[in-house]
Amino acid sequence: GHIPCGLICHPDKEHVLYPLGCTVVIQDLESKKQTFLHGHTNNVSCIVISRNGVYVASGQVTFVGFKADVILWDFPKKELLARLSLHKGKIEGLAFSPNNLYLVSLGGQDDGSVVVWHVAKREAVCGSPASARSAGSATVVVCSSCRDEMFVTAGNGTIRVWELDLANRKIRPTECQTGQLRRVIMCVKMADDDNYFYVGTSSGDVLKVSTNNKLMTDYGPQKEKFSSGVTALLLLKTGDLIVGTGGGIVALCKGSNYKVMKKIQVQGAVTSLTCRGQGHQFFVGTNECQIYRINYNAFKEELIAACHNEAVHDIVFPLGTSDLFGTCSKNDIRVWHTPENRELLRIVIPNMICHAMDFMRDGKSIISAWNDGKIRAFMPETGRLMYVINHAHSLGVTAIAATSDCKQIISGGGEGQVRVWEIRERTHKLGEVLKEHVSAVSCIKIKKNDRECVTASLDGTCIIWDIVRFVRIQMILANTLFKCVCYHPEEYQIITSGTDRRIGYWEVFDGSAIREVEGSVSGSINGMDITSDGAYFVTGGDDHLVKLWDYNKGAVTHVGVGHSGNITRLKICPGNKYIVSVSADGAILLWKYP
Repeated sequence: GHIPCGLICHPDKEHVLYPLGCTVVIQDLESKKQTFLHGHTNNVSCIVISRNGVYVASGQVTFVGFKADVILWDFPKKELLARLSLHKGKIEGLAFSPNNLYLVSLGGQDDGSVVVWHVAKREAVCGSPASARSAGSATVVVCSSCRDEMFVTAGNGTIRVWELDLANRKIRPTECQTGQLRRVIMCVKMADDDNYFYVGTSSGDVLKVSTNNKLMTDYGPQKEKFSSGVTALLLLKTGDLIVGTGGGIVALCKGSNYKVMKKIQVQGAVTSLTCRGQGHQFFVGTNECQIYRINYNAFKEELIAACHNEAVHDIVFPLGTSDLFGTCSKNDIRVWHTPENRELLRIVIPNMICHAMDFMRDGKSIISAWNDGKIRAFMPETGRLMYVINHAHSLGVTAIAATSDCKQIISGGGEGQVRVWEIRERTHKLGEVLKEHVSAVSCIKIKKNDRECVTASLDGTCIIWDIVRFVRIQMILANTLFKCVCYHPEEYQIITSGTDRRIGYWEVFDGSAIREVEGSVSGSINGMDITSDGAYFVTGGDDHLVKLWDYNKGAVTHVGVGHSGNITRLKICPGNKYIVSVSADGAILLWKYP
């Protein structure tokens, strides 16, 4: 939801498109079915659809000095047509000309050029620096509504109308005069007859500029400006405007005097406004990863999609059901309904990061580990706070697990301590402190009989504890930062993994290594989970792949490609219907098992 104009409704009125990390997601509005366009090597920074709906173009960011690609896609076949690479660093904006002859691309701040591409020949026609040396950088590009040869770029203190001279392969800019006003442009919308265009500014007003004499004709609102800037615009057939602001307001404004007639408040700053059909219905996308549908007549918002807008740190299923699962992130914990893929509950603790969570076996509470050093427990239906354990750990709580009789919580902290908490009806007290680890505890798993547990830590040790006598039974040492550990269901072996990319099998009885498998070619392995019969397990990590392994053979049987961020955790649901994986780009992916 962070990308300006990232949510687009397709001209066929049946699909919406939006970028997610390195992929472009195409979602059917009726059936909610999703298709993915894979091809970018880094995060997608802008996306646009041609007017006839045949072509989709998307641009990406790369590292400084490297080429950033624009990819041209065929929408009906959902396949890659061409990679257009000239810009460096980042693609700031893209626009198709009205008859799909040309694609205009705008480079980022380090690149600073605007290039016109011939769509059919898939080659560059010409390019030019986007803004004058004296002006700021351009961030928005939009094509004319009638003529293929005209487009507009705008940005920090600059608005330019460009003419393409195809015979001489040149583009010629004309600077638009705005009088005394100095503005940073955030969005541009061209009128259907090409006579004028509107620009939204970070100061919270809208300027109307004529394309014929390149002068600003009027602007507004003069007095009551929109707070946090105008970030998105829609132009209606009636001549009125729909304005989206950084303060999360969607307002219907009169075309003549910019007076607000109706307005609604959404959650997060509006980054996209897109029409479905003639404008009787439109969609709003915000940077808090919410998508709303608004009917023009009623002018009421309806939330149709929401997700985390920060890295997701953990995913858990309640005991014995695959219909629900919980995920946690910065600011919130959410509970999801798997068959309908919708959010059932959101528990918000602002500005705190939840590192781990678990459902109590009896289903009476959700326990969670937070970076302010507190363990919080919530009611699973309402999300009401039940109790808080203050100062549970000094450097934040990093891992948490509960025994099956629901009388003890075992937590691990950033300082390396493992603490056992006695939970009663009304009270909770510290039972024992186990001090062995010298760095953050990353994962805790408890045996079925509640007598032993294993803790993995970033100091390169896994320790098996007796949690009745509170002593160490075994210690496993390896030259790695352990990220995850799993008991085999028969509990005579454990498997571990971490930053050395190897999966280790260990004997619980004496802590000896049984074998080691190369788990991934690049990047650490951050999450693993084992099936209830112990025949298979899944791993995921910084190589963005979900891998299913045969436990006994130690070999990969299936690989899932789909994530565009580092996978932080993943789980196989009870009953082996799905695998759910979560990643650092805020995505939650459901996979069919196997």
